[in-house]
Amino acid sequence: MSEETYYEFGTAADRWGRAQLFFEAKEYLTAARILRGLVAEHPDQTAQRLLLARAYYHSAQLVRAEEELRAVLERDPVEHYARLMLGRTLERQGRPVEAAPHLRLAAAMSGDTVE
Repeated sequence: MSEETYYEFGTAADRWGRAQLFFEAKEYLTAARILRGLVAEHPDQTAQRLLLARAYYHSAQLVRAEEELRAVLERDPVEHYARLMLGRTLERQGRPVEAAPHLRLAAAMSGDTVE
């Protein structure tokens, strides 16, 4: 296991703020490292899971992104952004048939149309 670093210490709020900063700086692996700990501590918090899924997506850890998105949707099936991201994640994995229903549902939830 890798060593802990300064950004993995502090309150949950401190770490959440740090994770957001690393994500915004496109340091997706570091953001994911922080977010994994937060999600483990607070598995029911959607925002942290969604940002973790996004960090995984942007760092090409698509299976992990899919797992986090499915966990969000298991708790909240009408979470629009998780539905959209799951569709995009499946597409990026070369699974367009599986992606299509998620993308249609996300579009319907947001009022967009899918062509």
